[in-house]
Amino acid sequence: MHSKSHWDWQPGKRIVGSVRCQTDHKWQEELYAAPSGESMAAVVRLEDDSFTMSVNGEPWDFTCDKLWYPRYSPDGRLTALAQVDGEWTMAVDGEVWPDTFAYLWDTRFSTDGSTIAATCQQDGQYGMVADGTAWENLYENASNTTISPDGTKTAAVIQTVNMKPADLAAFRAGVYTVAINGETWAETFMNAWTPIFSPDSARVAAQLRLTLYDYTIAVDGEPWKRLFQCAWEPCFNPASGAVVAPVRVAGQWGMAQDGEILWEPRFAQCWHQHFSADGRTLAAIVATGFGAFTVAVNGVTWNVSLPVITDLVVSADGATVAALGSVFNQDFCVLVNGKTWADRYDMAWKPVISGSDVALKVRRGKKHGYVLNGKNFPKWYDQAWEPVFSPDGKNLLLRVVEGEQMVRLVVPVADFEKGGGI
Repeated sequence: MHSKSHWDWQPGKRIVGSVRCQTDHKWQEELYAAPSGESMAAVVRLEDDSFTMSVNGEPWDFTCDKLWYPRYSPDGRLTALAQVDGEWTMAVDGEVWPDTFAYLWDTRFSTDGSTIAATCQQDGQYGMVADGTAWENLYENASNTTISPDGTKTAAVIQTVNMKPADLAAFRAGVYTVAINGETWAETFMNAWTPIFSPDSARVAAQLRLTLYDYTIAVDGEPWKRLFQCAWEPCFNPASGAVVAPVRVAGQWGMAQDGEILWEPRFAQCWHQHFSADGRTLAAIVATGFGAFTVAVNGVTWNVSLPVITDLVVSADGATVAALGSVFNQDFCVLVNGKTWADRYDMAWKPVISGSDVALKVRRGKKHGYVLNGKNFPKWYDQAWEPVFSPDGKNLLLRVVEGEQMVRLVVPVADFEKGGGI
């Protein structure tokens, strides 16, 4: 039941379980829903002050000193960071990794969920651990951790040598680089940020700061030859393998590809770029002036602007581009291909796209609901999670809480506005 194609896509309503742990306990924390909607979980503190996870109202057999950061992996496994006898490890479906660490945080998953990773600290040294095995080399500092799509590699920005407080000479000489599976790039830099893997997991790109005033992008440790006033997080073209990144030139922002200007620098800001799966469509959030944000698609801006634009999404074929707009995180609206849907919401979550259909979770007051192509689902709920399209795009999975019950709804897209007959 790990792949979406194997989930239950039969339209209808099904009660999954109780939202409350059925064992005596002192308190229960926030609910988390599995991607498939087949289970939901929450950390609970038991009467003896130990912690465990409640899944569909039933506790794990495993208990520990402390449990936090529960997350479902893409393949449906439930993970949480667990403290046992003062040391930290990962609990996966109630079973823990054999090794423990001084601290663990920031759980990461491969695309299919088969690999689970986290950032670790051991004896004052930092690195990453994947499926219980830590890097052989740990470092003075590690940040901006990530995992490759196929799960075979992990990466982080690391500090190569000890640097005394306020040691500006050492800082300017460069003590930061990127480590992949614990092995560093050959060169060190004044700063490095946000390493990202290519879709095939073979290459890594990252932001660099070379001097106090010069920024660029490095790919597999090799900096672009051209320098910029600033650069933001890069990304790979999934078809060609080219690397693009927003860059600042003469006080204006544009887009560079493999070190050459792709979009002329004419924006007050440019960031959060995304490609379509075929690499032909590149969209980014841009600002045409102070507080005037919009979306540019292949360098052409939409004819709408708002104080805030977030959560940009591009369909696989590039034909549909969606984002959220708001007035300083209030009065949320949805923008699709340059058009704004009519309704406004107190809160909205990242859209999901299937073909030309766009759906998302929204909130009005204390009630959570769903909207598809500008039409609201007729029912509103105490709690809800983001919708999921079926592989064929014909149905939507809605995961909601009604009263004391977790409910799984599969609604035909064609019947969405009518409530799918549920």
